[in-house]
Amino acid sequence: MQLKYNIDDTPPLAELLVLSFQWLVVVVSILIIGGRVVAEIQYESFFEKNIYLQKIFFVAGVTLLFQLIFGHRLPLVVGPSSVLIVGIYTSLMSGFGAIYTAIAVCGVLMAIFALTGKFNLLRKFFNKNIVAFILILVAITLAPIIISLIADSFSHFIFSLAIVFSLFLFGRVLKGVWSSSLIFFGIFFGTAVYWLIYPQQISFPAIEFESFFYDLNLIPEFRIEVIIAFLICFLALAINDLSSIYSVGEMLDAEEIGKRVNRGAFLTGISNVLSGFFGVVGMVNYTLSPGMISATKCASRIPLLILGAILIIFAFFPVIISAFGAIPRVVVGSIFFYIMCSQIAIALSMLKVEDVNSGLSIGFPILLAIFVTFLPQNILNSIPEFLRPILGNGFVVGVLTAILMDKIILKK
Repeated sequence: MQLKYNIDDTPPLAELLVLSFQWLVVVVSILIIGGRVVAEIQYESFFEKNIYLQKIFFVAGVTLLFQLIFGHRLPLVVGPSSVLIVGIYTSLMSGFGAIYTAIAVCGVLMAIFALTGKFNLLRKFFNKNIVAFILILVAITLAPIIISLIADSFSHFIFSLAIVFSLFLFGRVLKGVWSSSLIFFGIFFGTAVYWLIYPQQISFPAIEFESFFYDLNLIPEFRIEVIIAFLICFLALAINDLSSIYSVGEMLDAEEIGKRVNRGAFLTGISNVLSGFFGVVGMVNYTLSPGMISATKCASRIPLLILGAILIIFAFFPVIISAFGAIPRVVVGSIFFYIMCSQIAIALSMLKVEDVNSGLSIGFPILLAIFVTFLPQNILNSIPEFLRPILGNGFVVGVLTAILMDKIILKK
C-alpha cells in the first residue's frame, strides 16, 4: 500500500486536524455504543449512565495515549471489549463489585503473562475456526441485551429494523472514510428520526465535576468463580488484542513486532486494572484500524495522540457526555444489532468446514451456548451458586466446549 504518512510522520497542521477528527468520529461512536449498552444494564438514572460514559471516555483516552507512547506505538484505537460486555451481562447475579474486581484481577494476570514474553503461546489454543466461533458466540450471548433495547414495543422493533436495513444499504454505497464513519451517521440520523417520530422534551440535568468519581470500585470483592468465568473471557480478549496488533504491525511492516505485541498486551492488562477500579467495562485494541489506514492513506500515530487527549478532555465536560447519553435506547440497540451482524458475517467468512467432524466442533458448542444463554431463570437458580457464573454463562460454556471438541474429542 502506498502511504502518504508512515507511523512516526507528522502531517501538516490542517491535515492533522482533519485526520484527528475522522478518528474521533469513529472512536466516539464505539465508546458511546459499548458504554451505553453496559450502562443500560447497570444503572437506571440518566445521572448514573452519564457518569459511566464519562469514565469510559477517560479510561479509553488514557489507554490510547499510553499505548501510542509506551505500548505498541501503532495507529490502533481502543474501545470497550464485546467479550467483557458478555462477561458482565452473564455474571449480573454475582454483583458488580465481584465483576469489576474480576476484570482487574484478570488484567493483572494478562499484564504479568505479557511481561514473561509468552503471550504468543495463546495462539496454539485458538485456530481460525475457534476465533470465528468466538465472534459468533459473542453475538449470540449478547442477543438478550439487544432484544431488551430494541423490542420494548412493536413500533420500536420496526424502527430498529429500519435503521439496520438502512445501514446495510448505505454500507454498500459509502466508500473510504465515509464508510468508516457509517456508525456515527447511524447514531446521528437514527436519533434525529426517532425524535421526529417520537417527540419528547430533552433536558440535561446539572452534573458536577466531582461526580466523575461516583461509584468507584474501592473495596475489592474476590469471588473465585467469577474470576474463573472472566479468565475465559480474557482468553478471547487476549487473542483479539494479539490479532489487532499483529494485523496492523504486519500491514505497516513495523519493526520488532514481537516486542510491540508484548508491550501492547501488557498495557491492555493494566488498562483493564484501571477499568476495574473505575467500575467500567475493560478496553481492548480494535481491528478497524486497517480500514481507516487504507481509506486515508495515513498510518501516522500523531492524529491518534490528539484523539486520546480529546477523549480525556471530553470526560471532564459532563455537558458533552450528556448529549451522548441522550441517544435513545432503541438507537443504541439498533447500532449494536448492526455491529453484531457484521461480526457474524466476518466470522462466517473465516470458517472452514472440511467434513462432518469440523462442522460438529462448531455446531455443537454454538447450540449448547444458545441453550445456556436462554435457560429459564428457575433452572439457572438451581445451579449451585459457586458454579453459576461458569455453568450459567453461555459464552464460557461455549468456548470451553469448542476447545474440548477441537483439541480432544474430534482432534484429527
